[in-house]
Amino acid sequence: MGCIVPDPKAPQAGLRMIQVMNEKKSFSYARVLTIAGSDSGGGAGIQADLKTIAALGCYGLSALTALTAQNTLGVQAIHAVPPAFLKAQLQSVLDDIGADAIKIGMLHAPEIVEVVAWAIDQYRPAHVVLDPVMVATSGDRLIAQETVAELVRQLFPRASLITPNLDEAEWLLGRPIVSAQELPQAATDLLGFGAQSVLLKGGHLKGEQVVDWLQWPGQTGQSLSNPRIDSPNVHGTGCTLSSAIASHLALGHRLPEAVALSRQYILGAIAAGADYRLGQGHGPLNHGHAPRSTQRLVRS
Repeated sequence: MGCIVPDPKAPQAGLRMIQVMNEKKSFSYARVLTIAGSDSGGGAGIQADLKTIAALGCYGLSALTALTAQNTLGVQAIHAVPPAFLKAQLQSVLDDIGADAIKIGMLHAPEIVEVVAWAIDQYRPAHVVLDPVMVATSGDRLIAQETVAELVRQLFPRASLITPNLDEAEWLLGRPIVSAQELPQAATDLLGFGAQSVLLKGGHLKGEQVVDWLQWPGQTGQSLSNPRIDSPNVHGTGCTLSSAIASHLALGHRLPEAVALSRQYILGAIAAGADYRLGQGHGPLNHGHAPRSTQRLVRS
């Protein structure tokens, strides 16, 4: 009857297996949390954010601030999420999964703003991109003045970047912006509200070129321009751009590069969706025009 002789290589093999298992555990997704309202039509809000985050190779998390009955023609009804339930959503995902970057969309009430400010202070995300949704494409104001005041007071200083469009910038500054030459001063003035950096979107200006302006404190700023793309399908461009920036920041890009890469993505999404017809009004971008494989981040 033979005897079992221990394999001298077995301990080393076991150690190697443990090492491989540990290496697998050290990888994670680039986690992006979007805090915004739901668009049942799928073109903007949480739905556009999650499509964008996935298309850029990141893992999307969500906390809903409101439900909407919405399509390509407009918003038919809104059901607000109670602040306590928003807080519960944030605690659920951030206590367990965490986030490398947070994108914030429309916040309809001062109490909702307060909950989001609490979450930023509590969990200290590395990047916060705030799309201060205040004015609809039609020019109608979407939130009350008291909510805007709380948004500026509580969230502008906590955001890594704010991304207002011209209508929102004009409302905040109390003056019209009628040319691309006015963007640098307007962005600098917006920094005075406490923002760490500003991407002022000039898409509503007339002309064949779309010009945006990226501004940081104490810097000369950066102009970003591209030829205007003729498309009826531009619903959700602001949501898409801000969530794309948050995704690129989560992947480790510095702010100027994250903004430039995000503009490339959204321009591709507009161009790729221009010939599609979905619904009877303004359709969505083609968020899936160039999907990327899911990226892996190394965790220490």
